[in-house]
Order: sequence, then structure tokens, then C-alpha cells
Amino acid sequence: MNSVKKAWNTFQKHISPAAMATILAAVICAMILFVPPVNGYADNGDFYRAMLSNGIYRLPTEHSQYIGFVETKFGILKYFNENNVAVFSSQALFVKAAVLLNKLFYSHRYFDIRFLGIVYYVAFLPGVYLLTKALAGTWRRIRNYVIAIFVVLIFADASFILYFNSFFAEPGMLIAFLYAFASIILLARGCYSKRWKLLLLYFISIVLLITNKQQNAPLALSFGVVSMGLFFLPGLKKQKKLAIIGGVVGIMGAGILTYSLINKEFNDVNQYQSFTHGVLMETGDPSKNIKKSGLSEQFALMREQNYYAKTFDTVDPSSAYIRKHLVGKYNFAWIVKYYAQNPQQFLRLLDVASKDIMVTQVKAVGDYTKSSGKKAGQQSTFFTLYSSLAGAFFPGKYAFLCLLALTFIIVYAVSAYIDFAAGRLFGVMRFFLVLGLMTICVFVPIVSIIGDGDADLAKHLFMVPLSLDLTFIMFISDILNGQLWLTEQEEDEDE
Repeated sequence: MNSVKKAWNTFQKHISPAAMATILAAVICAMILFVPPVNGYADNGDFYRAMLSNGIYRLPTEHSQYIGFVETKFGILKYFNENNVAVFSSQALFVKAAVLLNKLFYSHRYFDIRFLGIVYYVAFLPGVYLLTKALAGTWRRIRNYVIAIFVVLIFADASFILYFNSFFAEPGMLIAFLYAFASIILLARGCYSKRWKLLLLYFISIVLLITNKQQNAPLALSFGVVSMGLFFLPGLKKQKKLAIIGGVVGIMGAGILTYSLINKEFNDVNQYQSFTHGVLMETGDPSKNIKKSGLSEQFALMREQNYYAKTFDTVDPSSAYIRKHLVGKYNFAWIVKYYAQNPQQFLRLLDVASKDIMVTQVKAVGDYTKSSGKKAGQQSTFFTLYSSLAGAFFPGKYAFLCLLALTFIIVYAVSAYIDFAAGRLFGVMRFFLVLGLMTICVFVPIVSIIGDGDADLAKHLFMVPLSLDLTFIMFISDILNGQLWLTEQEEDEDE
């Protein structure tokens, strides 16, 4: 027994909770991404947006390079790249860094997707360290190591890490969110004397997150709410207040810029699918409903049709007839009005969105390469415990999601009130953080259904499970550290 205690004391002395979480995450993620058989996500048709504009193209193969298997080898354009940027995205920063590494250490002609995995991997691990340090604090008690294990279980889950070996934009969102969340908590705790570094990290992370995907533009409002907590930092001089105001303006500007740069093709796809995958769904007689709203009943036959059809469709979404008689007759305001007139249908669609909200592993594509010997479309189950449990047991009702969000807001509002009355800042900043994250949970499903129907919900709702996971792990850490409402308790005990 003494030897076990001695070993534990030695471990505590040399390995902090944050270091332990980082080491565990590094080993687990390396096994997922780089140890054969290599895992990732296969292309569902979206990869071209990140590939072509960065000079990467597909190599010819005898088998399909979509859906079933992960492709690891691509070509690099040798001469001038005539492809325009498909969509404005900060993801290009990660892809260009991966191409540079690939050329330095591998080839100028061929690109290996694992170099992109390395870039995300290297960026991800400091985020794990900062998040664990923010949640576990500087203490080295058993419960703080338990918090570190929770961080690894949740955020090193393969459902998130598999994105790294792909051209999906989600890894950048995950990494930026970890940095932003950790920065707020570390600022609230006063862990670093030079606060401007954390403030800079926070604002840069949020701007990168918002500009990562067009769907993230509305998130600027939610992070504007989160940023309000920064004005409660003690001892803020005029310069720093102006800097924070500038940062908030930058966040809003990033949202406006991202929205304004949505190209016509992207807008056409969303507008079309908001009708075929939204207006026509979850209703017994869609023809009757759309006729009341001024559209021809014949378009009810287009239910569940994608803009880019995987099989033959009876109509071409980009045809002149569809543009004139369907797409040209409805817009965002028309859809909002339609759902206002059909609230039960809209609520059913929100329940559809909420049903698989915690299923973060992309089920539509395979996770293995063809050379692995696995079946086409086969899913990896290594280190998916948390995502599997969350996906299986989270109630699939939008009303429950709203109730959960309200509960978190009320709980942390109590802490904010207590801390504000006592002249402390931790609970106040934490409240604005939770309030902002809960607005993401409540409003992103609404925006997704109105903007694109139930098409690609797992990717459109990615920020919702991330927000819930971060709030959940903070809630657990606050309980374990005895800081849910009495935020000064732990410091007093240490003294």
C-alpha cells in the first residue's frame, strides 16, 4: 500500500492533470490517425471545396473514391491553379500548411492526407492542455485527474478525431472552439498575468471558427454574448476596454463577411434543399400546404431530392423551369412565413434535428482505406465510448434540448449573482459563456432547418454537440471542484 501511495505521489509531482490529458490524447489520436489501418472519413462529395482551391486533385483509380473508403493519396497541381476558391473559409490555412509540410518531407507531386492529420493533431493537443488546465485548475488532487480523463474521453473521441484525416472543415471548428473556451475560463481564473495573450487567443480563435464555414456566420451573435463577460475582468484600463470592443466588432465583422461571401451556387443548393428537405418533409399532404402558400402542387413530388442527386432525378434543380416556377417564387422570408403557418410541422422537423444531435460520428461514409480489407462504408469503433453513449441516450426532442439549455442558464445565473454581489468575476464570466453556448444549442437547429432542411444535419449541427460537451464537462468540473456556486471555495481550502 505504501508503494502505491509513493508511486502516486511521484506521479502527482511530475505529471499535472493537463499534462496527463495531453499525453493520453496524443497517444490515442496517433493510434486513430497514423497507425495502420489508417482511419479517417471518406468523401461525401464535399471535399472538392477544400481541395481544388488549394491545388489538390484526385488521382485516377479503378474504384469509386466516394462514400465507401478513405483515400489517402492525392495529386498536387504542378503549374498554375486555375480553380477559383469554391467557398471562403479559414480551413485553407490548415490545408496550405499541410501541403507545405507534404512538399518538405514527402513529395511535390503527391499529397498524403495524413499530413493534414498531422497539422490538425499538432494544433489540437495544446487545446487539450489549455482546456484541462482551465477546468482542473492548478490543483493535483484525484478529482482533478478525473476531470482530465473526462476531457480525453469526450474530446479525443474518434468521432471527432476521424475528421482530421479528411477535407471536412469541422476539425478547425473543434480546435478553435477548444482554444476559445479555455481562454475565457483561464481569464476568469486569472491563471496568467499577461491577460492580453489570452484575449488575443480568444478573438483569433473565434474569428477562425466563424470564417471556417458559411453556416457559422450567425454564430457571431452567440460569441458576441460570450464576449460580454470580458468587460467584467477586474482592473480593465481604457486601452483594454477599447481592445475588447474592437475584438467584438471583429467577431461581428467576421460573421458579416462570411455571410456576404456565400456564393450563388452555395445559396442555390441551400435554397433548393430548404424546400425539398424542409417544407415538403414531416407533413402528410405537402401538396396541399404548398398550394396554400402559392406554389404549384406538382413540386410536392420533389420531396427528399438533393441538389446534387446521387441517383437520377426527374427534374434538374438548376434548370430554367425550376428557377422560374419554384426557386424564383420563394425565399428566406417565404419559408419563415410558411413555418409560422405550419408550426406543428416545424416542431416535428426540429425533433428530427434533435434526434441524432449527439451522434457526432459521420454515418454516411466509411472510416477505412480500401487496402485495410474492411467492407465499404464500415465504421471504426475504437475509442468511441462517449459518442456512442451520448448518441444512444440523449433524448431526441427539441423541447428537451431547450429545457436543458434553460437549466444550465439558471444554474450558472445563480453563481453569477453570488459572485457579482461578492465582487468576484469567475461566476459572472462563466455565466456569459454558458449563455452564449446555450443560444447556439437552441438557435442552430432552427437556422439549419430553415436554411437547408434536414439535409446534412450531422454536419450543420456540429456546433451544438460541441457546445453541450463543453458545458457538460465544465459542469462536472465545477461540481468536483466545489465551485458550481461558491467559486471561492477551492482557493479558501488551498490556503
